[in-house]
Amino acid sequence: MQKKVLPIIVAMLLSAPLLFGQANEARLLRFPAIWGEKIVFSYAGDLYSVPSSGGTAHQLTSDIGYEMFARFSPDGKQIAFTGQYDGNTEVFTIPSDGGIPQRITHTATLGRDLVSDRMGPNNIVMGWTPDSKQIVYRSRKQSFNDFKGQLFLAPAQGGISTELPLAEGGFCSYSPSGKQLAFNRVFREFRTWKYYRGGMADDIWIFDFDTKEVKNISNHIAQDIFPMWAGDEIFFLSDRDRIMNIFVYNTKTQQTSKVTHFDEFDCKFPSIGGNYIVFENGGYIYKMNVNDKKPEKVSITITGDFNYARNETKKSSSLIRNADLSPNGERVVFSARGEIFNVPSKKGISYNLTQTSGAHERDGIWSPDGKYIAYLSDQSGEFEIWVQAHDKSATARQVTKNADTYYFNILWSPDSKKILWNDRKFRLRYVDVETGEITEVFKARYGQPNDYAWSPDSKWITFNRPSENRFSTISIYNTVNKEVKDITDNWYDSGSPNFSADGKYLVFVSDRDFSPTYSQTEWNHAYENMGKVYLAVLSEKTSSPFALENDSVAISTETLPEKSEKTKGKKEAKTPSQSNQKETLETEINFDGIGNRIISLPIEASNYSNVYCVDGKVYYNQSTDNGTKAKVYLLNKKEEKELGSFNFAISANNKKMLIREKTSWGVIDLPSDQIKLSETIDIDKMEAWVDYAQEWKQIYDESWRQMRDFFYVENMHGVNWKAMHEKYAPLVKHVRHRDDLTYIIGELIGELNVGHAYVLSGERPAPERVKTGLLGAKISRDPSGYFRIDQLLKGANWSSSLRSPLTEIGVNAHEGDYIVSVNGTSTNTVSDIFSLLAGKAETEVEIGLNNKPSETDARKIIIKPIADESALYYYNWVQGNIEKVNKASNGDVGYIHIPDMSAEGLNEFAKYFYPQLNKKGLIIDDRGNGGGNVSPMILERLMREAGRANIRRNMIDPTPVPNATLLGPKVCLIDKYSASDGDLFPYGFKRFGVGTVIGTRSWGGVVGISGSLPFIDGADLRKPEFASYSAEESKWIIEGHGVDPDIVIDNDPYREYMGTDDQLNKAIEVILEQIKTEYKPLPAIPAAPDKSK
Repeated sequence: MQKKVLPIIVAMLLSAPLLFGQANEARLLRFPAIWGEKIVFSYAGDLYSVPSSGGTAHQLTSDIGYEMFARFSPDGKQIAFTGQYDGNTEVFTIPSDGGIPQRITHTATLGRDLVSDRMGPNNIVMGWTPDSKQIVYRSRKQSFNDFKGQLFLAPAQGGISTELPLAEGGFCSYSPSGKQLAFNRVFREFRTWKYYRGGMADDIWIFDFDTKEVKNISNHIAQDIFPMWAGDEIFFLSDRDRIMNIFVYNTKTQQTSKVTHFDEFDCKFPSIGGNYIVFENGGYIYKMNVNDKKPEKVSITITGDFNYARNETKKSSSLIRNADLSPNGERVVFSARGEIFNVPSKKGISYNLTQTSGAHERDGIWSPDGKYIAYLSDQSGEFEIWVQAHDKSATARQVTKNADTYYFNILWSPDSKKILWNDRKFRLRYVDVETGEITEVFKARYGQPNDYAWSPDSKWITFNRPSENRFSTISIYNTVNKEVKDITDNWYDSGSPNFSADGKYLVFVSDRDFSPTYSQTEWNHAYENMGKVYLAVLSEKTSSPFALENDSVAISTETLPEKSEKTKGKKEAKTPSQSNQKETLETEINFDGIGNRIISLPIEASNYSNVYCVDGKVYYNQSTDNGTKAKVYLLNKKEEKELGSFNFAISANNKKMLIREKTSWGVIDLPSDQIKLSETIDIDKMEAWVDYAQEWKQIYDESWRQMRDFFYVENMHGVNWKAMHEKYAPLVKHVRHRDDLTYIIGELIGELNVGHAYVLSGERPAPERVKTGLLGAKISRDPSGYFRIDQLLKGANWSSSLRSPLTEIGVNAHEGDYIVSVNGTSTNTVSDIFSLLAGKAETEVEIGLNNKPSETDARKIIIKPIADESALYYYNWVQGNIEKVNKASNGDVGYIHIPDMSAEGLNEFAKYFYPQLNKKGLIIDDRGNGGGNVSPMILERLMREAGRANIRRNMIDPTPVPNATLLGPKVCLIDKYSASDGDLFPYGFKRFGVGTVIGTRSWGGVVGISGSLPFIDGADLRKPEFASYSAEESKWIIEGHGVDPDIVIDNDPYREYMGTDDQLNKAIEVILEQIKTEYKPLPAIPAAPDKSK
């Protein structure tokens, strides 16, 4: 019988004491800045100040948010920094000696703006203008692409920001005169990808504010970042010699030389103040005089209570990973927040059975005899199977040893003697709990066998066996003779096998129903909802539950013994040991002709899983677009019943059911009809004592192991992976904030030099987010003090996602109008109108509108501001491009932009592809495409050729077949932000000869990822697990380089800001020329046939 646990996440060292203590010298000092005799830096999420000669730092900020990127004003009076005081990541200032922070900006509250996110925080302070009057910051508030941001200027005393005239920008530094700006166009300093050489590897550029010229001064394939202008020299970081070091470019001689020579850790996040540069290296801060160019480590100590690193008791119910029911249903074992909990179903004490901050325990399951709980733990340094007495009456015992990979999904045998599991090496194995002897059931070649179950007599194991056509068959393993035999063939994909409780049937799910869904956009199809639940009758002696019946009269031939007076009305008592036992029936299997003994339940074709068969009832989950339902099919009544919307598991005695309904859990008797969960399990009493030093070390070690076991090639790109663990491990004991652990893990996985190695923090201190209300417009402050509407962003107001508040029906706002009040407050009383809209996103707001800067005769209008304008900026950009192309080609050329290769990108393609099939040519814009997985679907449509033409009476123009075929040439635009599946799309575009590719080299990251495995505190680690290589030769493609365009052309960031898109202009030029020779309309309709002769 299959004993299933309930996973809460679908997709999915040694605990020696570690003490934080007070180190003699602090590490993990981040984002430093210097001015005169002061250095300011971030530590554990707060800002600290220290003399530039070193010493004990004192704390400047103490908010729950993360304060970072402090920059001194050139006059030394203020510090600008990025903080989260009011629930959003914004620009703030404080006096240079410390003080109350003043909020400077009020912008969109983005979903991705954390220091632990690979895109980096939003609204990062880059520096100041030389006159100390304005703060330069980078923001993604107007970008649909998380890669891309712009540079803005914010008045030092607060107010509406203005844009620098550049389409994109990153770290930057003004020339001493303020007439030029050295800048990066790209911002990828939070990417966990070292030694990068793809299309996004940046250079140092100089923009001249007078001539508007943009010049590349480094022009190297490596990453040249963080320009810092000092006199006639521009210092910057470069990894052109692998380790990131400081280089310098002389503006007079135009020569570049290497300044620092670190050979272990990268130099990171430098900044300049006066004659000094400060930077991070190996967690320490170094300073360097720009004249003598000699780096010097600054010795810093820090004292404090480090509140976010204090050990504490934490509730664990929000991080339940799976659960399992005791044999009789009295208690439940929960695996939550890295611990194993024994919790009463109704009343009693909740026990933490493991209590190990330094180890990760998971996948706890109850033995069918009720005595033990087995689980996976990395207490030994690797995940192994452990067994613990359910009442902790005996010490936990390690059952397996010398694990060589990651283990999944342990499962007790019904006799409680063996435990079955699968692993990352595609093996299905079981261990004898008493002896520790391991038996291999099967090693797959084509994928992981994830579904498996024991027969009730513990002699057979059924599992899904992935086969060479990538369909899985249902197979059975005999534990006696070690033979594997198939129950199904691989004409159909099958899974979720389980033995019935009486051992007579094998139930499973198989995709055998074919009913196509036809597309409305083109004559095409898709198949979904193909599965049903099937029963295989294991022995020819067993009749089918759907056998034809003929009623007859049964004659009794036995005389039942009479009960004595003493035993009448009494039930036979059971001993405690009997209560955990059920009658074991021998499972008899006759494989001859078993394929003809497979029958399906007469239920609708859908998506099914989690199948049990108990006492003539078949239980299963059905997944639909509306969620998950639990159902039962009553074999005796030939009737299906819906039980409710929940997941479930059945107890070992087949009498109780554990259910999970959203975040609630409960135990009920095995149902036969719809139920309502009226009594739930109290999961709030599950608490874990967290020693953060131990926990963070465990998370670091497990991250290293997961990469070791799941990386797509075993050689780890030639990196000495053990040495990398030892390189960064000493930093872990210095962590005082969860995001700093994420930073260390990011540095570790970055050594693999691969695109899709990502890590996100688990539980972390964070402020409550407060969303600013936005108006769908560009606003400026008028000299009168009121605020002028400079530009209205057009929307599609019939769509909730493209609603532009000031253009909605009845508002009647126009460009040039003034907003003179918000909710009765005059706007001339504030320096930034958006300060009046904090927390007002998606709520009704009254504004005063006038065509003059006055409150007299102003109209009072109720609007509902939005939280994010990026979709509107994107919509206006796309519509503008369509208009440009249409105008330049006299309507002959179509234009499509694909923002990503997910469902959204596919929707954008479908939205614009089918209405433009009448065009003679098509420009497909892949720039800024963030990736996904639908590029093969799009390429398939673009590769179509007309096989014939179709006509009907009274039609003037024929149609091609396939009907969704564009007959003319196509070109593809790419840039450095065309990433992941946005890389694979232009690769396929070139490979299949679809058309010309124009632009700049793409990002170059195509080693793919799957979902994260569980971590104690909910962290998310994405491991590059699969990769693409050429179908023409044995050669890796794209990764680390990108796709080269056929025609190379870059957009000048100033010209692009001013509205000139040179890449799009080139695409128009090329396709108009190609239409002359490559557009092949369908032949004329032939003369009507005459068949009268």
